Amino acid sequence: MDLFFALATLALVQLMAVISPGQSFVVVSRFALSSGRNAGIAAAFGMAAGTAIWATAAILGVALVLEQAAWAYGALKLAGAGYLIWLAYKMWKHAPDAPQLPENGSKPVSLRRAFTTGALTQLANPKVVIFFGSIFFALLPANPGLWTSVIAVAIVSGNEAWWYSFISLLFSAQKSRGAYLRAKSAVDRVMSSALGLIGAGLAWSVLKPMLNQDNS
Repeated sequence: MDLFFALATLALVQLMAVISPGQSFVVVSRFALSSGRNAGIAAAFGMAAGTAIWATAAILGVALVLEQAAWAYGALKLAGAGYLIWLAYKMWKHAPDAPQLPENGSKPVSLRRAFTTGALTQLANPKVVIFFGSIFFALLPANPGLWTSVIAVAIVSGNEAWWYSFISLLFSAQKSRGAYLRAKSAVDRVMSSALGLIGAGLAWSVLKPMLNQDNS
């Protein structure tokens, strides 16, 4: 019963974090709007795959290594920030372009690309492994065992998959798509700005302590 309660608490805490909008929400909703629900769902499962990798790393204790090795965490964080800023730039650059929707004869974004982008978006954020390390060590037994670890990883990746699949279904509805087509450029630029700010925030959180040390 204690283990069931721990896993249920894990599911609830992580779901609350997933529901809070961030770069994953931006990426999935954009794919759903521009290329349909299947692309959005593929991106959602990419998010789940990235989550499974980070969660497995946390279970294996990589989170503790990163917490002790500040330079490694900072390097991963800067790499993730760079990827998000690059993604924001591409999104901004192509904002005026006509969306590649099946009904206007254009070739939609492939499911592989949507999946890969979803996975890379999640893997680009090393804060995820620290988050999982924290909640795993706080909620799970000291030696959870193989099957408990497998269930924990399945819970957190499953939360990502079903929630963002729901977001994809919501944003791929005809009314949402019609509204997007009428304001596609503005919507893309708002989303790219959000991604850019998130990426810049990640980079600043690494660079600020370095600048403070140089000035001291």
